[in-house]
Amino acid sequence: MSESGGVRARNLRTVAALAALFLLPLALAFCAYYAGWRPAGSVNHGTLISPPRPLPALLLPRAARAGPAAAETFRGIWTLVYVGEGSCDADCERALLVMRQTRLSLNNDMTRVGRVWLATGKGAQGLRASQDPGLIVLDATGPAAAPLLAQFPVDGRAHSLYVVDPLGNLMMSYDDRGDPHGLLEDLRKLLRLSHIG
Repeated sequence: MSESGGVRARNLRTVAALAALFLLPLALAFCAYYAGWRPAGSVNHGTLISPPRPLPALLLPRAARAGPAAAETFRGIWTLVYVGEGSCDADCERALLVMRQTRLSLNNDMTRVGRVWLATGKGAQGLRASQDPGLIVLDATGPAAAPLLAQFPVDGRAHSLYVVDPLGNLMMSYDDRGDPHGLLEDLRKLLRLSHIG
């Protein structure tokens, strides 16, 4: 074999090694993906509601105000929702506090997030609405609220906060007894990536 043939063979081996260096990881990833492997971890702190549940546009009465809330209450902005009794026990107080503090912690983005309490029983929700500016308290005691309440999971509802996207889809839930920074981190990511709301 001539010297030029040896150089040529060496160059071909080098090119093949470089091609394998770049193509082998791609081929392995392709095979792993189509074999069904998925990463075990997730980057969100809340529980994804899959598939997202579209909330019906309803006219529900507002506490401490005349007239119903707009049918678009859950449209146009991100919304934190708590579903609980109208008497607002300690669990309710904690959930409303977490919603308020989380929204305030968003600083300049706090205008992109609304807060709604769906009161499923009679009580002091009118007083709470007047004490907590910006909180929308809706009377969800009547039969008209049933289609809306049916979209929210029943298990753990007393300790859950929900996130509704600007299109009106119920998409995540959080246990309000946990670290509220997880909710804040997820909201920051959603607001940074969202081109709506």
